[in-house]
Amino acid sequence: MTAHLPEPTPRPVPSGELRASHDDREAVVEQLRDAAAEGRIDLDELDARLEQALTSKTYAELALLTADLPQSPSLAAENLPPLVLKGGMYGASRGPGRWEVPGHVIAHAGVGGVSIDFTRVECRLAEVVVEAYGETSGVTIVIPDGWATDTTGMDPGFGGIKDKTTPDRLPGTPLIRLTGSGGMAGVVIRHPSKRERRKLDGKPARG
Repeated sequence: MTAHLPEPTPRPVPSGELRASHDDREAVVEQLRDAAAEGRIDLDELDARLEQALTSKTYAELALLTADLPQSPSLAAENLPPLVLKGGMYGASRGPGRWEVPGHVIAHAGVGGVSIDFTRVECRLAEVVVEAYGETSGVTIVIPDGWATDTTGMDPGFGGIKDKTTPDRLPGTPLIRLTGSGGMAGVVIRHPSKRERRKLDGKPARG
């Protein structure tokens, strides 16, 4: 009787050998163009690298084209650790104002609640995951006009999820992907109010 030999276990593919997507190539093209605009590479070198970028098939091939360039802001943001906000007894907030947006934000409302305001930030990430837990007092998220949100991955819980944003997303803006649970008090995501818009425009708020 012929013994059946075990099938060989597939060899894991090193990350550098993974196939690059159109978006991966486009991200490198954008980084190269920025480098040329900053005077880091000349136009002849830019043309040569762009041609290689558009024909690269793996991550390793793309990495070679930017190995001698500073990391782009979007890549640096992707490497930031998650921002964790805990409302506790007295509440917690991030913004308004400029702050560095990581790819993952975690908000636990607790008793005091959490407020997250993205209206004055500069974010070059394609997507930001906001993991929100409404708990006792709720989480409020404010995003600029032109930013969009996806709430399909969130459990509404008892408090629910109130999405007051518009679906019109401007090119180059991040998608805010909500996950987590509404808990008892719920989660609200919206654009700035009239009062907040006046502050953004530098106008005095009306009483």
